[in-house]
Amino acid sequence: MDFKTLSQSKTHIQIHINSRGFNFKNQIMMKSARLNGRHRFIISSFFFIMFLCVLASINEVRFDSFLKFGQCALANVPSHNSSLENKIEALNSSSSSDEIRILIGILTLPDQYQRRHFLRLIYGTQSPLGAKVDVKFVFCNLTKEDQKVLVALEIMRYDDIIILNCKENMNKGKTYTYFSSLPEMLNDTNSPYPPYHYVMKTDDDTYFRLNSLVESLRPLPREDLYYGYVIPCRSMDPFVHYMSGMGYMISWDIVEWIRESDIPKNHLEGPEDKVFGDWIREGHRAKNRYNAKWSMYNFPEPPTTCTHELWPNTIGVHLLKTQEKWIRTLKYFNVTDNLKPSKLYHIP
Repeated sequence: MDFKTLSQSKTHIQIHINSRGFNFKNQIMMKSARLNGRHRFIISSFFFIMFLCVLASINEVRFDSFLKFGQCALANVPSHNSSLENKIEALNSSSSSDEIRILIGILTLPDQYQRRHFLRLIYGTQSPLGAKVDVKFVFCNLTKEDQKVLVALEIMRYDDIIILNCKENMNKGKTYTYFSSLPEMLNDTNSPYPPYHYVMKTDDDTYFRLNSLVESLRPLPREDLYYGYVIPCRSMDPFVHYMSGMGYMISWDIVEWIRESDIPKNHLEGPEDKVFGDWIREGHRAKNRYNAKWSMYNFPEPPTTCTHELWPNTIGVHLLKTQEKWIRTLKYFNVTDNLKPSKLYHIP
């Protein structure tokens, strides 16, 4: 083999080697490109899946969450409407604070089903303005099997019964149990405080005209108040004796005092209205007192120093012991005047 032939062979080999090296580099670059493409695909897929998860989670968010978020966002944005919103909120709070909340507890007996149904008609047809008046029937623990069924049905239907943890009585602490049980029963962090501005104890033979009652309370203080019909009957001074058991009312702070003080606990027996007056005197309570005489009185018959003729300026009438007395009283105050005419009935 001559030198020229040998040189051509070397050149051919070199070209072949360079060609193979070029092909090898191309393969490496192609593999690298494929790997990069796979990595990009994986990363893109990951972010796409995350995006889908976000969309799915958004669909599960409740509307109120969006509303709260929007309120928080808007709270930091200056707006010309903010002053208007503040005024509306102030008006709403003012109107709610002006509303008088009253609890009327009618102390009665578990077996007095007919009387309770009758009184539901009496008070259920009254709608006092600017006040929330709740009427509840109050008695001690049930003792008969029929009571457990019938009273339970009443509660399910009307939800207007309070059953105290006591043995039924009139002058041996029932009134104390009533008032002292209310704070634990009614104090609720989700409800306004106090739950009631005024709490009344009354009997099931007393008729109250709720609008007149509310109007008499409107100018009065909502603290340290003792309201009712002064005893003895000839007296007009509410600071001398006590208020009649026909119906007396106290502010919520006195209700809480009754629960906390030892004075009522140590003096339970005796005429309940007189005993209550003793608590108030011994505890130096009720610097604000209101004598509702003669807007509250006993039924005119039989006449006594505690009776009064039925008259328009009436808040409450006591001693309605018979159906006849109730009907006379209700007719006098025209309680059915708002009966709407209808083809379904004819009442002359």
